[in-house]
Amino acid sequence: MKNKLFKAGLLVLCVTLLSSCVSKKKILYLQDIDTSLTTNELNYKSLIKKDDILRITVTSENMELVQPFNQFIGPTNQGSLNGAGQQGQLFGYLVDNNGEIVFPLLGSIIAAGKTREEITEFLQSVLREKFVKDAVVDVRIVNFKVTVLGEVNNPGTFNLDYNRITLLQVIGQAGDLTIYGNRKNLTILRDLDGVQTSHRVDLTNSDFIDSEFYYLQQNDVVVVEPNYAQVQAAGFNRNASLYVSVASVLISLIVIISRN
Repeated sequence: MKNKLFKAGLLVLCVTLLSSCVSKKKILYLQDIDTSLTTNELNYKSLIKKDDILRITVTSENMELVQPFNQFIGPTNQGSLNGAGQQGQLFGYLVDNNGEIVFPLLGSIIAAGKTREEITEFLQSVLREKFVKDAVVDVRIVNFKVTVLGEVNNPGTFNLDYNRITLLQVIGQAGDLTIYGNRKNLTILRDLDGVQTSHRVDLTNSDFIDSEFYYLQQNDVVVVEPNYAQVQAAGFNRNASLYVSVASVLISLIVIISRN
């Protein structure tokens, strides 16, 4: 009887220790990157969507000529885009439900479905042809944001000043996955012309780098689900050290009782 109790105690300890262990194959990123990473140029394009807000800046050697195309909110310092203390905020162009923006002197322009580069080239070409020969246009999406939810250290919505960001960079913004995050099955939710789509990504495999989901689009949502052990144990792994301590005490008691 005493031997059975002792063996049972050892079994409890072994099971507890094993349950708290995680294979490195489940937590290491890009495990095949040395052999599978492509050398092809990555395809990146950020499409403008309805309800996006565009910041469009037009510059020239003579800034007075392009002043009508630079709309500001608040006081402005004419002839310069860098009037510190006097310069108002640059006006944003809302892409309406028809996918259009209204640009000074040009009227309605279709923006949705086009890339920033395409809008930039179009505006620059028209302005140079009709108004200012040396006009230089810069277009940015100012409401570019992504959301990261689930098993990460810092979940939330992140507003980005730049319009080119990868899935790995966004995970870094969120403080990386916790040890309990399932690296083999992330979900990316994306709005395509008003239709919500989803895509699964395995971070342990480098294949996703060649996919259209490596670079994120504005308003993408990344969901990191808990791993299998976390779901099954419902928090057991996070208390593994406590259970090991309890198991150790129980085994000590069993050993003491068995000797008496």
